[in-house]
Amino acid sequence: MVAAMLSLTACKSHYTLGSIERTRLLIDGRYDAHPDAAAAAFLAPYKHVVDSIMGPIVGEVATDMVADRPESKLSNLLADILVWAAKDYGEQPVLAIYNVGGIRSSLSKGKVTFGDILEVAPFENKICFLTLTGQQLMEVFTQIARRGGEGVSHGVQLVITHDGKLVSAQLNGSSIDPSANYRITTIDYLAQGNDQLDALKKGTNLNSPQEEINDTRFIIVNYFKEHMAKGQKVDAQVEGRIRFTP
Repeated sequence: MVAAMLSLTACKSHYTLGSIERTRLLIDGRYDAHPDAAAAAFLAPYKHVVDSIMGPIVGEVATDMVADRPESKLSNLLADILVWAAKDYGEQPVLAIYNVGGIRSSLSKGKVTFGDILEVAPFENKICFLTLTGQQLMEVFTQIARRGGEGVSHGVQLVITHDGKLVSAQLNGSSIDPSANYRITTIDYLAQGNDQLDALKKGTNLNSPQEEINDTRFIIVNYFKEHMAKGQKVDAQVEGRIRFTP
């Protein structure tokens, strides 16, 4: 006991904070007028590698796209892409859910690079599939309403209040059957109950491939490349998938 007390006493610092000084450095376009040649030369080979990965064009968008609640072009697009990708996994989901919080950038009208997609989907989120009962699905929709909206695929129609209550929910024009089973596609991050969508943890028959190729960024890139190969621009619309009561 005595040894322990002596040890603690020996570790006690006698230093005290005397003062704090700070300097504000404004970094703006003026720094670009006189670039540091040595720094530029040092970074050049790394920039070449990064540009070779991030720079290739993967497709084109027909309009500016941002992510927003309760519904937006970009969140609609990403949810629809998950449904589109399901065929590669032998799956036939009836709807998809993509969290708005996981969409970290926007897309500007015109050419889209791999780097642009990486900025939109920078996380290691992977596509997954699970089954919910109608009752469980209504719980998920209730949680989506509480958050003011999330990305949902075409065919979903939610009416919510401005204070986060679910008024009604339909899928392809029909009410949700509490006793029926619904196959869902989403990302593994949400399937684990994150972003306050913990009802998704109740899903069964989980299909959650974890190889890197299943990252959402690569799935999104494949969607864009398929459209580019067909000479098509990627487009999406706000169509009333989630709307507030008047």
